[in-house]
Amino acid sequence: MNSVSTKTIFQFVLLMLLQVAVFKQFTPDWKYAIYFHALIYPAFIMTLPFRLSKISIILLGFLFGIILDVFYSSPGVHASACVFTAFIRPTILSITKPQGEYDILHSPTISHYGFIWFATYSAIMLFAHLLFYFSVEAFTFVYIGQILLKTFASFIVSYFLIIIFQFIINPK
Repeated sequence: MNSVSTKTIFQFVLLMLLQVAVFKQFTPDWKYAIYFHALIYPAFIMTLPFRLSKISIILLGFLFGIILDVFYSSPGVHASACVFTAFIRPTILSITKPQGEYDILHSPTISHYGFIWFATYSAIMLFAHLLFYFSVEAFTFVYIGQILLKTFASFIVSYFLIIIFQFIINPK
């Protein structure tokens, strides 16, 4: 197994454990806590290597999401959000392309493309993921106010955690 495969498997397991064992249990004891969800697992899809095919990324996203659905007892919600995130990834990467081209041997991380680029890329990806996730969870746009409130509140928490995770897992 090469180092890219090993690192991908390591991130899969680490993010799954963090999401299920730590952040699923994270429920602050205050009135508006229901709007804040710490969802760091989209970082797995965001940082998959460039050399993986679109189909491979979508299948990995589905696998990751379906495993989360088992732990969260949410049939298909995480899986659909992960597949959506994996599907839009190439489009977001083309929109946020740095000068020059992406290096096929790397992954889209802070250590390879810098903080500003990763901050922009991950913000777009995370916001799209969260908006889709909370829309599917509600399954109706009658609750658009709550969907947007959960999306923005969770974005703040999750984005901060993903950036910290990137600095820990990919130090320069």
